[in-house]
Amino acid sequence: MTGSGVGHPSVSHWSFSLHPDIMKLPSACLLLGVSAVLLAGGTVSEVSLIVRPDLQQFFSGQSVSLSCEDGQTADGWTVKRTKGTLTETCGASGSDFGVFKDSSCVLDLLSSYTGVYWCETSAGQRSDHINITVNQKEDRAFILEVPALPVEKGSNVTLHCRHKDGSTRAAYFYRNSHIIGDGVKSQKAIIHRVQQSDEGSYWCSTDTSGSSPHSYLRVRDPPLPQPSSHPMTASTSSADGANHTASSPSPSVSLVHLLCHLLVLCPYCVCSVLLASICCSRASGNQAVVSIETTQLGELGDVAADVTTEHEF
Repeated sequence: MTGSGVGHPSVSHWSFSLHPDIMKLPSACLLLGVSAVLLAGGTVSEVSLIVRPDLQQFFSGQSVSLSCEDGQTADGWTVKRTKGTLTETCGASGSDFGVFKDSSCVLDLLSSYTGVYWCETSAGQRSDHINITVNQKEDRAFILEVPALPVEKGSNVTLHCRHKDGSTRAAYFYRNSHIIGDGVKSQKAIIHRVQQSDEGSYWCSTDTSGSSPHSYLRVRDPPLPQPSSHPMTASTSSADGANHTASSPSPSVSLVHLLCHLLVLCPYCVCSVLLASICCSRASGNQAVVSIETTQLGELGDVAADVTTEHEF
C-alpha cells in the first residue's frame, strides 16, 4: 500500500490587540476617583480644636477644656499634643496628659503643659495646631489674653493684660513692635473690624512689672453663609392683622452654592458618560478586545479535497 502527497492544513494563528476603548479605562477610573473625593470632601465639615476659655496663655493652676468639634462634638477624633519629641494622646493610660470628661479633654495646667495641641483621627487626619503657653506665677506677673482660635475678618477683638492675681491692669499694648493706640496705658485694647493686616505678634507691658509673653493673633475668612430653609420671601397677614414675613437667601449666595455643586458634579457626569459609552460599544458587537485570526473552514475544506490516497491490493 502506497500513499501519495497528503496535504496538511495551515496552522491557525492567534494575535492579540487591545481595543481602543480599553485604553480609555484608566482615564475614566482616575476621573471617577477624583469625582468621588470631591463629592466626599464637600460633605465633611472641618474639625477644629476648641479651647475653653479661648486663650493661648495661662497661669499654672488654671483649668482648661479641649474638644474636637465641627459645630458639635466630632466622633472619632482625639486630642493630641507634643511634649518634647513625643506625641501624647489625652487620657491615655500611663500619661499625665488630661482626663476625659463629657467628650472633652480637661487639663489642670502645669508649666509642663506648654506645647502644640491638635485633633487627630486614627487615619491620621489632623486639625489646625494651637500653641498653648502655661506660665509660672513666680516667673511672670502678666499674660496677654489673645484668642487661641483664628478670629473672623470683620469681627472685633478685645485684648486684656491679666495679672497673676486674676485682675486686669492698665498696660501698653503692642503689635509687631509697634504700640497700639495713642501710647497711653489702658485697661484693654480693642481691634475693630479685624482685617488680614491685623495678624501678628502681640504683647502687653507695664511700667513696673515687665511684659507678657508674645502671642500670635490669627485671622481667617468668615464661612460661607448657609442657604436658608425659606426659599422665597413672602408676607402674609393673619386674622389679627399682624404681618408675618419669611426671609429668603441672597441671590448671590444661591449662585455661589450652585457653582460649587456644578464644579463637583461635572467631572462625575463626564466620567459616567464615558464609562457608559465604553460598555455600550462592547455590548453592541464591537468586542475586538482580543482579535482571533483563524483559518476559515472553507479553506480547510479545499485542502482536504486535495488529499488523495492510493491503495494497492
